[in-house]
Amino acid sequence: MELDFLQISFLAIIQGLTEFLPISSSAHLILPSIVLGWTDQGLTFDVAVHLGTLLAVVTYFHTDIRRLLIAWCKNLLGGSANEESQLAWLLLIATIPGVLAGLLLNNLVEESARSLPVIATTSLLFALLLFWADRSRAHTRELSDLGWKDALIIGVAQALALIPGTSRSGITMTAALFCQMNREAAARFSFLMSIPIILGGGVLRATEFGTEGTQSVQLATLFFATLLSALIAFACIHYFLKLITHIGFVPFVIYRVILGVVLLGYYFSV
Repeated sequence: MELDFLQISFLAIIQGLTEFLPISSSAHLILPSIVLGWTDQGLTFDVAVHLGTLLAVVTYFHTDIRRLLIAWCKNLLGGSANEESQLAWLLLIATIPGVLAGLLLNNLVEESARSLPVIATTSLLFALLLFWADRSRAHTRELSDLGWKDALIIGVAQALALIPGTSRSGITMTAALFCQMNREAAARFSFLMSIPIILGGGVLRATEFGTEGTQSVQLATLFFATLLSALIAFACIHYFLKLITHIGFVPFVIYRVILGVVLLGYYFSV
């Protein structure tokens, strides 16, 4: 990997910032190599920074995860159902479409969708969809109000995030808002359901080590990138949940629209 310290830091920060904000991490990691001509960071680096964001979300929600797992296991073994076991089942249902889409369509997307016009178009399209969802419904439902149909809808939406520029967190929060969830509940459900998807995506990328030539990366570099992306992602989750009820999604919509317009302008000017 022929990236210097500043480039490595920039990419790690970008991953930490964009994994959980509704602005697309995949798009922002692709753009430096397309627009700035940077050397592709390689599979090893991608897995490292995704591990960082996984550590962040698991650490932040460790208490919730423990309670959900305990309740789910008890229910699976014949115990009575409660809100926590129900939420665990809903997260499992919501994960299935994304897993299937990743296994079946990942190679197709990698070969045909990682381009500037696709990123710009999806950034614009799903920004407008997020704005519509945020403004057109009464958002009164909590996590405890969700049913399996809601979870399936959000899960199908998550499968669309394979397309660069869509934003996994953005499209799942959009779907949750269309299901009339309030902003904080939509964000929490999106963050919790990201855990198996990020883990599965990291494993899938790691299996490519044996089939693709991977670049030699120093262990210290990987550790630094993982830690930096984890710290940034943790702060991002924390402040996003604190602020989203007050600021709404409009700032992210505006950013995505500007990004899409700038990228289309760049594409047609070169």
